[in-house]
Amino acid sequence: MNRVSICVVTHNNCNEILNLLKSIYENTVEVNFSVFVVDNNSSDNTVNLISKYYPNVEIIKTNCNKGFGYAHNLVIDKIDSDFHIIINPDISFNVNVLKQLSDYLSENNDVIIVTPKILHPNGSEQYLPKREPKIKYLMAGKLERFSNSLSKLRSKYTMENECLEEPVDIDFCTGCFMMIRTEIFKKLNGFDDRFFMYFEDADLSKRAKKFGRVIFFPKIYVTHSWERASSKKIKFLFIHISSMIKYLIKWNKLRGF
Repeated sequence: MNRVSICVVTHNNCNEILNLLKSIYENTVEVNFSVFVVDNNSSDNTVNLISKYYPNVEIIKTNCNKGFGYAHNLVIDKIDSDFHIIINPDISFNVNVLKQLSDYLSENNDVIIVTPKILHPNGSEQYLPKREPKIKYLMAGKLERFSNSLSKLRSKYTMENECLEEPVDIDFCTGCFMMIRTEIFKKLNGFDDRFFMYFEDADLSKRAKKFGRVIFFPKIYVTHSWERASSKKIKFLFIHISSMIKYLIKWNKLRGF
């Protein structure tokens, strides 16, 4: 049995996925791992290049794009590991992330999910949400540039102004990189695939907390080439808003400002 399984979902992310796989294979030692790539009908030669350069990677090809959570759930019956990594194709790293995070979970049985510090390519920190989504935080995220008070709310949502140098409990674990106990991922039936994209990670975090702690681990970092698609393309903005509403309705948060 592999200690760690890894799943990455791609859709026309050829360059990014090859860089991610290079990071994994060049920097992972002392850990048995397996890698799954779920390709959502890419047209950029992703599948052929992965097969050529990384023949040990198991590729699952779909003929459609039903979303982030749906695609990640396709590996649930295939993985047999202690810990499972959900990771975006635009992640890279140059340290032995898999070993450090799997060791942390092994040493802390009450922790269910762990996520590292996430950095921009320029080395600055990406302040991603860490508190449970609420209407006030979500409004602040879209409108913070217009108001200092909204900017402060956004900072509270991401815990930007807190000195996080040691592992700390969080509510919202980013789907761009998380390690979860495989047993729990299976028990939860993975992501709620009613979320096409966005908030499926917050939803998974909330459901997982019934079984243990969700931890931000700032002692190790990965780099994320974050594009914030929902702030640049109207299509993704609508998807973001739709998922936000689904989350708030599901958890009865529409009235909780």
